[in-house]
Amino acid sequence: MAGSAAARPRRAARPTASEARMPIPTTTGATGVRPWRELLGEHFVDLDVDPAADGPVTGEVASRAVGSLQLSRVRSVDQRALRTAGLARSDERRYLQVGLLEAGSARVGQDGRECWLRPGDYALYETDRPFAWELRAGGGAPAWSLLVLTWSRPGSALPADRLTARRMDGRRGLTGVLARMLGDLVRSDVAGDDPGDRVAGELLGLVTAAADDVMPPEPARADRALLAAVRAYVEEHLADPALDPRAIAAAHFVSVRQLHRLFAGEEETVARYVRRRRLERAREELARRGARDAPLAVVARRCGFPDATVFGRAFRAAYGTTPSRYRDLAGS
Repeated sequence: MAGSAAARPRRAARPTASEARMPIPTTTGATGVRPWRELLGEHFVDLDVDPAADGPVTGEVASRAVGSLQLSRVRSVDQRALRTAGLARSDERRYLQVGLLEAGSARVGQDGRECWLRPGDYALYETDRPFAWELRAGGGAPAWSLLVLTWSRPGSALPADRLTARRMDGRRGLTGVLARMLGDLVRSDVAGDDPGDRVAGELLGLVTAAADDVMPPEPARADRALLAAVRAYVEEHLADPALDPRAIAAAHFVSVRQLHRLFAGEEETVARYVRRRRLERAREELARRGARDAPLAVVARRCGFPDATVFGRAFRAAYGTTPSRYRDLAGS
């Protein structure tokens, strides 16, 4: 959309993760895609922003620091915020973050997984590789609200690639208790020094321990290899409209039941994974230069949809706008 396609202004080199300091307590707002994108970059990391509608993009970020831990509240209109591979390479700030949904609905994706969050739920993600947030206000509300905790020195021994983009239930169990504690901390007026980073370190230990506690059992090496092979097969055959669980299972000499069991701990079914990847591929094609020259029916077939009508309905359901409008905004 317009936010991701606009030329990115040159700016001073970003500090590395080891050099970065949390900002002083501040509340700032922005109006317009580019100012909003720049504001997010100042408080967190560089992101592309895809508005979900044609109206004005407004938002507000309030941040303060407790030692090396940054506590933030973000409010804005419906949008997708994307950390692309290119941005992760050019912006070297490496943080571990927790996003706790305060109001609205959200979907976060990283490391081949995605999960939906309801108010009170939270998820972990890291900024040194691609991730995506889709945030919607819902219910006629003017804005969604996300509480973000950012660790500037998360350490190198965290098994975070196993923990990212997994829904942590904010209503029950240990993750529910922790969600309420995290929310209270962000909403409080606690700020200032944290000698030895004790608060940041102990809180990070609680977050990762709680996440590990609710994690599904790690699959055996053979299952991990099969899962990687299935994902690669899906990428190579997205244009095939016959790509479905039965075809995928047959290509890998397993039963459909075994295939579903393989995806049991992946936050989405095989069919939903295929559909998501088709829509993501279509979105990438629509944002490319020269995309206006390709009829939507051609884009639909390239991504495995039988016709433009089915493609349009699926695209709008996923991204809140039509393929043609998305293409127009991306090319503007």
